[in-house]
Amino acid sequence: MTNTSPIQAVIFDWAGTIVDFGSFAPTTIFVEAFRQGFDFDISLEEARVPMGLGKWEHIQQLGLLESVNERWTAQFGQPMNDSDVDKIYAAFMPLQKAKVADHAMPILNAVKVVEGLKEQGIKIGSCSGYPREVMDILIPAAAEYGYKPDAVVATGDLPQGGRPAPYMALQNLIELEATDVKACVKVDDSSPGIFEGHNAGMWTVGLLLSGNEAGLTLEEFQNADETTLEQARQKAADKYNKSAPHYLIDTINDLPNVISDIERRIGQGERP
Repeated sequence: MTNTSPIQAVIFDWAGTIVDFGSFAPTTIFVEAFRQGFDFDISLEEARVPMGLGKWEHIQQLGLLESVNERWTAQFGQPMNDSDVDKIYAAFMPLQKAKVADHAMPILNAVKVVEGLKEQGIKIGSCSGYPREVMDILIPAAAEYGYKPDAVVATGDLPQGGRPAPYMALQNLIELEATDVKACVKVDDSSPGIFEGHNAGMWTVGLLLSGNEAGLTLEEFQNADETTLEQARQKAADKYNKSAPHYLIDTINDLPNVISDIERRIGQGERP
């Protein structure tokens, strides 16, 4: 299809961005994996803190959280080490593979928005903190709902590592045959994913209400009054402070207006 837009590609995260409103599939499984691996409790809020990293690195960073480290050291007499991380990760993987397809439903007009981008000739890439063996389950499950990106890069696919480094985003551009990072957009619901986009030289869009940073369920989002939503927006926006996305929107449903503005800015010679 002929590209009618100056934008060549949009690279989406998965959980909390395109599927799984509130990004609950990974967070709830982290809680369960700590219980299964060590009979140790972490909160859902703690589980969300390192979101966007690869899952082994996510578990490692959880162990470094002050609140988790204090309880872990009190319970086991020493801080969490790499072999502990390995054991929790080993518990995490089968649990995640068993549950990820249950959270494959697209978010709020996500498929319609993506198809609209494709109609403009914009290519659709994607990358995730999930490893390939989880993505191999999630990809066909999401396809059943109509979401079919042109490229998928998973954590662990590349030897250089995952977010916040730019390599997964850049690998998408290689596979999509995009020629200019300044004509590409990264959309994510976590700061590591926004840093990934910045580091790759792309425009970046952070999602406030559908993803990890707000942590709302779909039901909570749909039933919330404006005061509650504004509080959730501010909570999420505060978490994006350091990564400084070019745009912040509620959900992917609001992306078309951002795409139009980026097109305008590219047309005026602006760069990310």
